[in-house]
Amino acid sequence: MLRFLCSIKVRFALMLGMLSAGLVHAALPAGFVYLEDTIPEIRIDLRYTGGNNFLGRPAAGYDNARAVLSTSAAQALARVQADLKPFGLCLLVFDAYRPQRAVDDFVRWAEDLSDVRTKPAFYPKVDKQNLFKEDYIALRSGHSRGSTVDLTLVARDSGQVLDMGSAFDFFGVESWPEHPGLTPQQRANRLLLQALMVKHGFKPYPKEWWHFTLENEPFPEVYFDFLPH
Repeated sequence: MLRFLCSIKVRFALMLGMLSAGLVHAALPAGFVYLEDTIPEIRIDLRYTGGNNFLGRPAAGYDNARAVLSTSAAQALARVQADLKPFGLCLLVFDAYRPQRAVDDFVRWAEDLSDVRTKPAFYPKVDKQNLFKEDYIALRSGHSRGSTVDLTLVARDSGQVLDMGSAFDFFGVESWPEHPGLTPQQRANRLLLQALMVKHGFKPYPKEWWHFTLENEPFPEVYFDFLPH
């Protein structure tokens, strides 16, 4: 009898484990994947989970967040990663899929003109009231469609981030991909990232060197709000 009861407990525990794993994966809608599952060697530093961003705090919907993209965008990014191997480089992702509630949080922050704590670091030359007009903040984001990614390049062995001439999330002309004030090395670093992303089907954003959207994105009209954990 004791052996029978132990056997039942083991089987029950296994069933619970399988159910739990299924529920974790069920958190993603069809057509989405966790980036680390598709590209195990990719580096991830989701900036909106902490305070190192223009908000100066975590964004809504980023508690325990994980990097997610549409399956087609993740597969294209895997090809970029493969092309970087001969250079001894690796992709570092700052943001990928972004729930709509986070975008709404960005909008609320931009509308609060009294909160300028992060201005010196992230938008020193831009008046906060102009962030909408200058297309730095918008009511909708391509990130919420699941095929847009913010990223840079790092040395594979050391993890050293390549100098791109401006920091991620810096609002200003210095972040425009073709900004004329770059050093030759900064320009070369940006061109390498952009060339490989474009080669594999991504299009750049004219005001942010780190921002790319898959041209043939699978959900071009859908803005998601699911929370991947």
